[in-house]
Amino acid sequence: MISRPSLARTAVLAACLLSACNDKALQTAGGGADAGKRVSDSITPEQAAKVLAKVGDRTITLGDFVAAIKNMDQFDRLRYQSPERRKELLRDMINVELLADEAVARGYDKDPMAQQEIRAILRTAMMDQAHAGAPTPNSISEADVQAYYEAHKGQYRDPERRRISVIVAPDDGNARALLDAALKAPTAAKWGELVRAKSLDPAAKANVPIDLAGDFGLVVAPNEAGGENTKAPREVRAAAFEIPNVGQVYDKLVKVPNDARVYIVRLTQKTDAHERTVSEADRSIRVKIVQEKVRELEEDLLARLRLEYPVQIDDAVLATVHVDLSAPSGSASAPRESPDGGPPR
Repeated sequence: MISRPSLARTAVLAACLLSACNDKALQTAGGGADAGKRVSDSITPEQAAKVLAKVGDRTITLGDFVAAIKNMDQFDRLRYQSPERRKELLRDMINVELLADEAVARGYDKDPMAQQEIRAILRTAMMDQAHAGAPTPNSISEADVQAYYEAHKGQYRDPERRRISVIVAPDDGNARALLDAALKAPTAAKWGELVRAKSLDPAAKANVPIDLAGDFGLVVAPNEAGGENTKAPREVRAAAFEIPNVGQVYDKLVKVPNDARVYIVRLTQKTDAHERTVSEADRSIRVKIVQEKVRELEEDLLARLRLEYPVQIDDAVLATVHVDLSAPSGSASAPRESPDGGPPR
């Protein structure tokens, strides 16, 4: 048996999506006088208004049906090329109507979770309407692309990147002998054998070609923004940029504060810094401009709504909420007041 909250979250959510077109407030979502203009260029408004099925006192119009298909992504639409699959879709829509009406009759639409999810759907509808005024990447002018590039030129400079392989030794005594051996390793394969035999790093024994053993990935210099590498501490990255040539080992032991281990670093690859031209960055700039415009439209909409519907927040009430991470279900609760009327416990 489906629990009440589960039914409320499914049937009522689906009802808002597929039967709201019969409600006056959201009539333009499916049927309606101008449905054909939004639903599909292949049907007229008159065709869109035709009743495809009746479910109790509700109707599913041809416009509703075509809109359901149109709102799918391209791969889902491929499933409905045959008449049999389209009949299945109509049956699904009818089932949604039946379940939704029964859920409403039982009052499940008043469930707080159902109300929250319905509001989330309506929020998405409002945001979609706000986004209608946003430009497309292809509509951005070359002048705007150039201006954005000049204003954010630092974002289009790729710093020098170096790939390193590392031996992790337990302490200074072991590390000194390992460094001497590493400096004498003539090839990547010999280095790899040393890594597999001596490194404390768990990944040193990974099933990779011997010349890739100990790989710590790409790093950038410590002073470069966005150059963090969770495997390579700052001191290891700094050492990597002291090595003059690919294939060489840093001639000093690398130590990291509050870490007893010692690192031996070998440079395995180097990619020079590169400043992308405006033509190379063109597509990403266009997408960035569109994203910024979308955010502006959303912020403008919310600012207008906050003026129309003033928002008041009670921080004292919010502060009483306790998040219990150990609870198996239900992650938040409000503490009860003390019997003497004192502060919440």
